[in-house]
Amino acid sequence: MPATWLLPHKVPPENERFAPTASRYNRAFDLAAVGERVGYPAYMKPFHGGGWVNVHRIADPTELQAAYDASGRELMHLQGGVEGYDVFTRGLAIGPQTMVTHYDPTRPLHLRYQVDHEFLTPELGNEIVTFGSSVGAFFRWEFNSFEVIVRDGGCYPIDFANATPDMALISLHYYFPWAIGALAKWSIYCVVTGRAMRLDTEIGRWYQVADDAGLGWEEKLAAYRGLVDDYYEADRFREFCDTHLANADDCMAEYIASDEFDAHLVATIRQAFPPHEHEQFVAHYRGLLGAWVNDQQATAGQS
Repeated sequence: MPATWLLPHKVPPENERFAPTASRYNRAFDLAAVGERVGYPAYMKPFHGGGWVNVHRIADPTELQAAYDASGRELMHLQGGVEGYDVFTRGLAIGPQTMVTHYDPTRPLHLRYQVDHEFLTPELGNEIVTFGSSVGAFFRWEFNSFEVIVRDGGCYPIDFANATPDMALISLHYYFPWAIGALAKWSIYCVVTGRAMRLDTEIGRWYQVADDAGLGWEEKLAAYRGLVDDYYEADRFREFCDTHLANADDCMAEYIASDEFDAHLVATIRQAFPPHEHEQFVAHYRGLLGAWVNDQQATAGQS
């Protein structure tokens, strides 16, 4: 993973308890030394993430100091940059279900998720899915998004968590039906089976794998995936879906192709974009969602 440091607040929080606590426990730090250790270029961003707000590319110590001075009461991360990458991926994890997409953060919102099914090798895909699902299972989350950059055949996780993952129709477009369907399946499964959240995080099981010098990386990935499958009851979930929700994807395709959903799509576009762009974006999103329906129907016909 890229070197990542959490920086103290530039401006302390408005909390009367913060100053005495900080005076006892906060250590003095050298921002320039942190920048030197992380390396340049680096990226400074709020620790809680969210919509690429207040994310800054830092090229040198002067820019680092300026960005930190401007951070105010935000608690910031400084993370080593991974530039010249081959693929930027963004994953959405819902229970034991994970979708990894080809993502371009430099493009406008409606173009960031690329409709691309062969942008990763099976080995890289397995590693990224294992990473994303492991983060969720480790922290006992049911719902999370994450980002991983691929460069020269290596995976670099750069964003581990998002408390409110992007589920918007206008950004997910082609992947929106999968996301809603996955959320519905997992919710139904949890309600019907009475699955309760585990309060014991069992952190020791994860560190036992991490600290085992006798395991190679592929073996560790397999061990992590085993812990993931145990937490999310993956086998039981798949059996439940096969038995009780076998037609869920077909129902979703029927709904996405319906006049009812099209009316919802048009209303959403009218709320999100200025009037002179409505016609353009209605055609854009109809095409992407129509492509998903066609792909779903083709997959169903092959099974």
